[in-house]
Amino acid sequence: MSMNRYLTFALAKGRLANQTLELFEEMGIACEEMRDKNTRKLIFVNEEWKLKFFLAKGPDVPTYVEYGAADIGVAGRDTVLEENRNVYEVLDLGFGKCRMCVCGPEAAGDLLLHHERIRVASKYPNIARDYFYNKKHQTVDIIKLNGSVELGPLVGLSDVIVDIVETGSTLRENGLDVLEEVCGLSARMIVNPVAMQMERERIQELVLGLREKLSRQAARAEARRGV
Repeated sequence: MSMNRYLTFALAKGRLANQTLELFEEMGIACEEMRDKNTRKLIFVNEEWKLKFFLAKGPDVPTYVEYGAADIGVAGRDTVLEENRNVYEVLDLGFGKCRMCVCGPEAAGDLLLHHERIRVASKYPNIARDYFYNKKHQTVDIIKLNGSVELGPLVGLSDVIVDIVETGSTLRENGLDVLEEVCGLSARMIVNPVAMQMERERIQELVLGLREKLSRQAARAEARRGV
């Protein structure tokens, strides 16, 4: 494994970053500085593995990776799909699982079934547009929202919404249902195309190690369920 340069990771702030760091620690790759909640540092280094880490807002991670400011990134699949950057998706990390769904009042199901022209509110206009235009072949008006998209159908702004669903409790409390599933979501590892060419061996070694660790975790979880 060539160690002539550092590999730089951009991690989406919050739960995904914490879970990614825990996974690395299980592989023996620790970065204690990142655990210090009082630190003002922005870039953290593991000298043994020649790795650098920094935290970024989720939607910025694919941008850092595409432009080579980071060799590798970890972000949710929703972010990777919405940003649609020139990156390689190399590994499903398996955590942060949820679904991207079309949701709305039960009556809106007929509008979807008959492919009527409808208004769709979403924080993810690119994902919504791709789903309706390229998969359902249904003409829709996409409305970009940044806040609580559940309000869309409730106040008459939209017929349905496209949003992330974890438990569905917020939907149920507001009289909305999951009408269609767009895709499954989880944390994904992405790589800059140039970095993949220049540092293929090192990156593949890391990906293989992570994949083996995830496989063992899945096997243990399956064994516990079978007890």
